[in-house]
Amino acid sequence: MAKLKTRPYDSADYLKTEQDVTDYLEAVFADGDPALVTHALGVIARSKGMAKIAGKSGLGRESLYKALSKKGNPKIDTIIKVVHALGITFKFAA
Repeated sequence: MAKLKTRPYDSADYLKTEQDVTDYLEAVFADGDPALVTHALGVIARSKGMAKIAGKSGLGRESLYKALSKKGNPKIDTIIKVVHALGITFKFAA
């Protein structure tokens, strides 16, 4: 039997358009898991270029990686800086 060849899956590879990012965030927020939101922001930042987002947010690249990692627990001000650097706006409805 032939060996199965695999390669790592990275969600960031599939976020090609702004609509992709919007759909991804909507799904993540619908889940309601704060850790998943943090992870998703990290994925989006990687898709756009972590160094670029770090520069726009005023955060160090390593700090940004750490804050948005699985073990990261970013403060709300970090989340807001990242969201603004990504060019994301939120709309709320009741």
